[in-house]
Amino acid sequence: MPSLSPDLQNLLYIIASVLFVFGIKMLGKPESARSGNAVSALGMLIAIITALLSEQILHWQWILVGLAAGSIIGALAARLVAMTAMPEMVALFNGFGGIASLLVGWAEFQKIYSAGELMSASYYQIFIILLTVLIGGVTFSGSLIAWGKLSGTVPSRPILYRGQRIVNGILVLLIIGFITLLTGRLDLTGLENYTHFLFIAALALLFGVLFVIPIGGGDMPVVISLLNSYSGMAACAAGFVINNNVLIVSGALVGSSGIILTTIMCKAMNRSLTNVLFSGFGSVSTSTQGEGFQGEAKAISVDDAYYVLEAAKNILIVPGYGMAVAQAQHAVQELATLLEKNDAEVNFAIHPVAGRMPGHMNVLLAEANVPYEKLKEMDDVNPQIENVDVAVVIGANDVVNPAARTVESSPIYGMPVINVDKARTVIVLKRSLNPGFAGIDNPLFFNENTRMLFGDAKATVQGLVAEFKN
Repeated sequence: MPSLSPDLQNLLYIIASVLFVFGIKMLGKPESARSGNAVSALGMLIAIITALLSEQILHWQWILVGLAAGSIIGALAARLVAMTAMPEMVALFNGFGGIASLLVGWAEFQKIYSAGELMSASYYQIFIILLTVLIGGVTFSGSLIAWGKLSGTVPSRPILYRGQRIVNGILVLLIIGFITLLTGRLDLTGLENYTHFLFIAALALLFGVLFVIPIGGGDMPVVISLLNSYSGMAACAAGFVINNNVLIVSGALVGSSGIILTTIMCKAMNRSLTNVLFSGFGSVSTSTQGEGFQGEAKAISVDDAYYVLEAAKNILIVPGYGMAVAQAQHAVQELATLLEKNDAEVNFAIHPVAGRMPGHMNVLLAEANVPYEKLKEMDDVNPQIENVDVAVVIGANDVVNPAARTVESSPIYGMPVINVDKARTVIVLKRSLNPGFAGIDNPLFFNENTRMLFGDAKATVQGLVAEFKN
């Protein structure tokens, strides 16, 4: 099959890159998000076809096998993976992007090694290959640990040990040393060079594990965003390795957007990225007997909660991961509809780091057909919170914890939260008084204006719905 001319190839790559940019732009608005996804997918299809037609591929059967396998796995994942498992799936996507880049770098190194061209290879060429392997390896293994923390396979709490930073520092120095040795001593025997290459790949995979295990579950949204950025940077580096312009552009887009999102989320928590990565946040729970935690939690029944909601005219619903776990989003949407039919104003308050991934609550509520204009950002809700008759907290904990404002010894002190404690009445739907995913107790549960509605979130909301229908 004849290959495309360089001019036509570059033109098609430019078209694909433009589609990527417009697709990402369209993802910024709910009404155009689906179209933006389709536009970006079209750009990727053009890029893939162009790349395949630009190379003299002898064994198309393997391309077709990979295409078929990937399509089947993707279709099954889209159909079978629950919305509650989206954070884990995103973590795996990041990891697959990283391992793909690592394998591209490895294949290019193998190509040079097999041809006996290591001696003639430029330092720049070898360095870019090693950088691709390094970022790809860290992204892959780090994403697997993030997936484990989100799925419960790995403990969500930070895993800390004595001398951890020293070990990580030594590991970084070893990686730098091997990269320097390999790029600066290409006159070594081929076997020695290949051994050094394998050491770099193994150290990258190990560093990814050690990089993520000290990070607590409450910081997983930031970690996922950061690893997404890493997967983009790895793809960008892989683009330089194989001299593919569209891979460079798409990788740069993913990498830069991931860093921007990471910065936004850190700002939402009033913490630096360094603090997120190295503080071991959530490793020790604060005591419920400490400052601001005195009092007795007041339980409320579904029947009594119904009467409170039935009399309210301004209701704010604050969803959290507990709503996702219980798969209660559809029941919550039905309850909100019934409340509005009862002449109440109903809005949803969304904290930037609620859930386990960026935009997690937005995705769940959109799936339940909650109008997007009902989703309010934290900064828009807090100034009006004192006018709210009832704030209904469904499975959220850390993002509504008033200790962030009042308890200086709290690990989340200074983090902006949704100030539901300032509403006239707060109803908290939780299974128990246990801390949230970050392992931090919440004095909100003991406030005078708070009532605890214990039980499964979905069953509880469905009970409220039944009361309104009756």
